[in-house]
Amino acid sequence: MPPRLIVTGSVRDHTGRRGDAVLVDGGRVAAVGRSGDLRSAGVAEVHLPATVLVPGLRDAHLHPVGLASLLQRPSLKPAADFAGIADILRDAARSLAPGVALTALRLDDESLAEGALPDRDFIDRVVSDRPALLIRYCGHVAVANSAALALAGIDAGTADPRGGSIDRDASGRPTGVVRETAVEPVAGALRALSPPVTADDLIATATGLASVGLTGVGAMVAADSGQWGCDGAELDVVLDAASHLPITFGVMVIAADPTELEVAAARLAATAGRVRFTGVKMFSDGSLGGHTAAMHEGFSDAPQERGTDRLDPAWCLSMARTSLRLGGRVAIHAIGDRANASVLDVMETLLAEGADPGLLRIEHASVLTPGDISRFGRLGITASVQPAFLASETGWLEKRVGPDRLRRTYPLRSLLAAGTPLAGGSDCPVEPPYPLWGMAAARDRCGLVPDEGLTAEQALHLFTEGAATAIGEDATLRPGAAASFTILDADPVEASPEELRTMSVRQVWVEGERVGIPEGTVVWKE
Repeated sequence: MPPRLIVTGSVRDHTGRRGDAVLVDGGRVAAVGRSGDLRSAGVAEVHLPATVLVPGLRDAHLHPVGLASLLQRPSLKPAADFAGIADILRDAARSLAPGVALTALRLDDESLAEGALPDRDFIDRVVSDRPALLIRYCGHVAVANSAALALAGIDAGTADPRGGSIDRDASGRPTGVVRETAVEPVAGALRALSPPVTADDLIATATGLASVGLTGVGAMVAADSGQWGCDGAELDVVLDAASHLPITFGVMVIAADPTELEVAAARLAATAGRVRFTGVKMFSDGSLGGHTAAMHEGFSDAPQERGTDRLDPAWCLSMARTSLRLGGRVAIHAIGDRANASVLDVMETLLAEGADPGLLRIEHASVLTPGDISRFGRLGITASVQPAFLASETGWLEKRVGPDRLRRTYPLRSLLAAGTPLAGGSDCPVEPPYPLWGMAAARDRCGLVPDEGLTAEQALHLFTEGAATAIGEDATLRPGAAASFTILDADPVEASPEELRTMSVRQVWVEGERVGIPEGTVVWKE
């Protein structure tokens, strides 16, 4: 790969402007500075005037197979009410062959006129000829019809699984609503009847991610079929697509036990392409939207409910030690304040055993006590945060947590002030995968507790060096770093949050190669 000089209007990172050009050689950054100083005979030049080059944008927490599944399956987000859901399901069923399971994603009870989840009887009236599963947009709650429940062997006598629950009516009959680990047997029962997500689907999805400026992601990937309603193991799809992926995947493996994690790590290490084993992903609780986040006190709109505790400390420590031994990181999902406290306890055990705090991540870190905000900084554990949550939760977040806890929900500025490393992400397909939108939400917080917002420079760092470090990449633009960068049509630091939301991505380069974005590339759908 011959050297090239990329000349733009300016080059900048979160520390300031660095010149107007980047010299690339062998897929690496050779130098950054003024084009007049870096220019030399025989070096080809790429000119992009009136643009701004920044370190490659990263998303530290994204479910790529989940996004590919969303792009292949019906979304329920556009539905305003149950009647709208029925219309979407009928249209989707007509397009499926007999016997094929129907899985729909992005069910959002908070945006429905009824303000509630549908039940099995509703789905049965609409879809009676096949099993059907409607997955709430958080991914932690789903609603199954009677056929799907029967396939999973769930009836009135079925006990709640550890870390999950089955909603029941007054007579004890399952309503079809399953939460947390209770989703898994239903999704598993539908696996063989569901269309697969193919390697081509995933490659197209990754190309869409490049089109919004991403050069790499922390890819949350299940060793099995996962939670997004598709046939085949997620890891198999990633490995099949690896040699053709346009961006890097730092794979955080969701595994059942240490042996499954070891096998997944070995398979990733033996695969050519832009994938690598980055660590293990685990869960300690659920979501705020689904009332399954583990809280110290009850939800403000459901005082009797304190969420779902999914954490098994002994199993969690075993998985964490295995990942660290394999050279990986440890990432544990924690939304509620009780869950975050429990996971910080686990992290303290690992640190006492000699773990590097830079390899430990808490995913979401949504609701925190003041003491645990301080503990984050003291321990040096990374908070992997998703500012885009604020955009979708503005209508109900205070109702869920109350005014006191709202001030310590997504406390970005307080975490940073405590010394906590922050990494930005989207949790897509829970939220859209646009990093510029995430930067905007980190700054203005969509109007929710604005004094917890970040500065423009901090928001840029969140989705460049912060996210890159959390997935084992280098976004410093230093000589020797991978030549992965994003070229925008304006300066993301000088732009207002609203301008960020409409800013255009001009080009994306990954490891010294420009990513081709075909016209009509699909990124997202509501």
